[in-house]
Amino acid sequence: MGRLSIPHPHRLLLPSPSPSPLHPSSDASTIPRRSRFSPSAHRQIRSELSLSCGSHLIPHPAKVDKGGEDAFFVTNHNGGILAVADGVSGWAEQSIDPALFSQELMANASGLVVDEEVSYDPQALMRKAHAATSSVGSATVIIAMLEKDATLKVANVGDCGLRLIRRGQVVFATSPQEHYFDCPYQLSSEKIGQTYQDAMVCTVELMEGDIVVMGSDGLFDNVFDHEIISTVSGSPEVAEAAKILANLASNHSKDPNFDSPYSMEARSRGFDVPWWKKILGRKLTGGKLDDITVIVGRIISSSDSREVGYETT
Repeated sequence: MGRLSIPHPHRLLLPSPSPSPLHPSSDASTIPRRSRFSPSAHRQIRSELSLSCGSHLIPHPAKVDKGGEDAFFVTNHNGGILAVADGVSGWAEQSIDPALFSQELMANASGLVVDEEVSYDPQALMRKAHAATSSVGSATVIIAMLEKDATLKVANVGDCGLRLIRRGQVVFATSPQEHYFDCPYQLSSEKIGQTYQDAMVCTVELMEGDIVVMGSDGLFDNVFDHEIISTVSGSPEVAEAAKILANLASNHSKDPNFDSPYSMEARSRGFDVPWWKKILGRKLTGGKLDDITVIVGRIISSSDSREVGYETT
């Protein structure tokens, strides 16, 4: 089988990019920006809910020394806030460290959670954190905020993602935003990039026992939803689940024979092995080497003080 070797890092968004002939640039006006998901009308009456979270980060094999280019934070402020930023690797081609922008963006967001203007508004937090970021670069970003009445608000720019798992099924998932294949929407230091106004904003109603899985594209490009479900369902501890998922994504990313979500998407966009290899029954396969960030949160009753906690492994 052909090893996946198509566009490597995330592409840097530059003025007047040449869109791939296989996938024209998306028209931002056609992308739904707000949606709401609610469980069955027969859902149980709930007390205030909180997140019990665990996280794990594995850098790209070539970026271990500097810790990779992903950044994230988790806090229990106002019920719980989760955020992930993935620095766009294309900046390295201009001798700019892609990690600086994502790290500063997350540091700013973490410091701004106490600002009353961003209370329970992930899009507002994204706006203020972006405005405060002075590093040159760009990043995809996702922010989720849990209100204690069991409402999760999500703002997403690019291809970081979130899955909500309930009773062994994915009942809500974010969708990636991109200009063309491997060039996601991105908050940027440059005017050509996206802003908080381009974020896809969703409101999700939660139930006790729900599991939230958030991560950079290094997770979702290499691990299928059914693998995520089986992992979190079989792991009693959220920190353990986050570590297992990150390791699974890392192993898949290095496997040239694994038919990953990324390789399947690449083939659907027209990237594949030469025709003569197809005649031999071969196809483009393999995972995508990348930084991998995973956050797993279990929705619990705030009264259960034994479980509330935030763990990083």
